[in-house]
Amino acid sequence: MTQNTQIAIIGTGFSGLGMAIKLKEAGYNDFVILEQSDDIGGTWHQNHYPGCACDVQSALYSFSFEQNPDWSRMYAQQHEIKAYLKHCAEKYGLTKHIRLNTHVAGARFDERARSWKLETCDSARLWAYRQERGLDPGDRLDRNDKKLPEFSALTADILVSGMGGLSTPAYPDIKGIETFTGKRFHSQNWDHGYDLRGKRVAVIGTGASAIQFVPEVAKEAARVDLYQRTPPWIMPKPDRAIRPLEKRLFRMLPQTLNALRQSIYWSLEARVLGFVGNPRILKLGELQARRHIRRQIPDRELRRKVTPDFHFGCKRVLISNNYYPALAQDHVDVLIDGIREVRGSVIVDRNGNEREVDCIIYGTGFRAQDPIPAGMIYGRNGQDLLDAWQGGAEAYKGTTVSGFPNFFMLMGPNTGLGHSSMVYMIESQIQYVLDALKTMDKHGWVSVEVEEDALSNYNASIHATLGDSVWQTGCKSWYVNENGKNTTLWPGFTWQFRQQTRRFDAEQYLCEPEAVEVGQAAPVL
Repeated sequence: MTQNTQIAIIGTGFSGLGMAIKLKEAGYNDFVILEQSDDIGGTWHQNHYPGCACDVQSALYSFSFEQNPDWSRMYAQQHEIKAYLKHCAEKYGLTKHIRLNTHVAGARFDERARSWKLETCDSARLWAYRQERGLDPGDRLDRNDKKLPEFSALTADILVSGMGGLSTPAYPDIKGIETFTGKRFHSQNWDHGYDLRGKRVAVIGTGASAIQFVPEVAKEAARVDLYQRTPPWIMPKPDRAIRPLEKRLFRMLPQTLNALRQSIYWSLEARVLGFVGNPRILKLGELQARRHIRRQIPDRELRRKVTPDFHFGCKRVLISNNYYPALAQDHVDVLIDGIREVRGSVIVDRNGNEREVDCIIYGTGFRAQDPIPAGMIYGRNGQDLLDAWQGGAEAYKGTTVSGFPNFFMLMGPNTGLGHSSMVYMIESQIQYVLDALKTMDKHGWVSVEVEEDALSNYNASIHATLGDSVWQTGCKSWYVNENGKNTTLWPGFTWQFRQQTRRFDAEQYLCEPEAVEVGQAAPVL
């Protein structure tokens, strides 16, 4: 039996919940939110590794319309952000719209009906199937396999993706990894039931997640081998507990909390001058980062290992006060010779050195270049979204793609930030999508699809600006794909993006009313 809804939203993170809240406020109540996990929170539910926290200040990393006076710290930890999102879902009456444990296996645009046909299945059953078949998240499913879980059908006029770019774990391709006899898991799928005490642990990767969990692992493990490919630039983290008096003030005078939020926002915006305007400005940050290394690591050889050889800001700049001290401990080794293979319980580096380990933890991040898995979204003529992105992901204003009518992405290509809060960008896109829906209702349009020329011209301007940014100075990062194309970051001030998304610019779209035959487009009124 096929169920019907006006709007289907994928994900219950900031994007999905924020979209749903604003839909309800605008009078749209016929929508469902599909969540593959067993609870609300998106990445803040999925990622629960020890030390998990946000690297943007709490006052800014929250909805502008639902500011929280009760954050415990300047930089909130995972459990507190997840609790905040659950509070938002409950306060705004979203729980009845949410379907937990619901995996979206595929969505296909029906050109005749001009609507989206979705297939969903039970997430737990699909996870068990993946484990049985040895499939990682994001791998294509064999739809002819009779052991696949049973699918349910859902039809929606509008499809909104709130999945985000950092949702599909990335795993390294290591020879012999399937022979490993110990425990192994990705930071996103942390196994809290596995006791690290006394264990020999190998950590692969030194990204944002790793610098948070490595100090926690080092507290328990007998030995930690940190396999580092490229060291990140790390700045001191100006974190502290928020005082009870400050919380009372925020509750009694909400404008004081908003003033703090605004001061944080504008101080972070100033960083754009270095990232995109004049990279020489970033030398000041590099000097501070080098001083941070000298102050926290006494050993010269270790300092050499953890000092990057690329421009400050080219890769994501991280913040931590306890990462370097953890690396300086006697039972922690930073290994820079790479991994040649795994044989049973032994990791062999490229020089042939062998180290026996009990546990491997992947701190290898996410498949940011493939924000939506292959075989999931099909547009006109059955085209897979990933096939449309063969040269790299791109969208109009990070939100719409030619060939995919009535499909909107939040946190889509080139909306990511290297300096500020993604929640600000998400709220900007939500306004754009909401205005699109209102415009469709006003004119009686049943589908909208961005013009190819609008899409290509917009992205040409984006990449012309990116060409002069610090992110294109030669380092290898998850910002840039294998062709050297930056598909992730927004190259400017966030307020500029908000200006672009204040209204739905229908003149850049093919807009079809009910009476128009399939394949014909009505003129924009």
